[in-house]
Amino acid sequence: MRVGLGYDVHRLVEGRDLILGGVKIPYEKGLLGHSDADVLLHALTDALLGAAAMGDIGRHFPDTDERYRGISSLILLEKAYALIRDQGYFLGNADMVLLMQRPKVKDFIPAMEEKIAKALSCEKDRISVKATTEEGLGFTGREEGIAAKAIVLLEKKVD
Repeated sequence: MRVGLGYDVHRLVEGRDLILGGVKIPYEKGLLGHSDADVLLHALTDALLGAAAMGDIGRHFPDTDERYRGISSLILLEKAYALIRDQGYFLGNADMVLLMQRPKVKDFIPAMEEKIAKALSCEKDRISVKATTEEGLGFTGREEGIAAKAIVLLEKKVD
């Protein structure tokens, strides 16, 4: 078994869609980034890669590579997970938390969990997404950005 931890943060800006967990969330701002800036999936991808000792998302999908400009982070997650599966690992479970003041996303969490489970070819009960505010504190509390944390358990295939 291997455990991985991921963390990501993106600035909220006008003129961008807000994509979290592969789901478009209605909001007046979105996240700034080279890809679709899905902070939740970036944290999850880093957790997966870290658990397999394969570096981070920037190592595999650098923001200097035009192939990844505007790309869906679900595609990056799928590509990263294929690399991990090639090393003989599969997902035990993933637990994630969004740190954000607004918008409220609880009604979108089931759709996020569905999309993530599909991207990782696993049962939905292996995926947990939560959201919390930081009570108006820090950059997330001031609504300047959104952060996400993820932890995963990888298990080795037994032949």
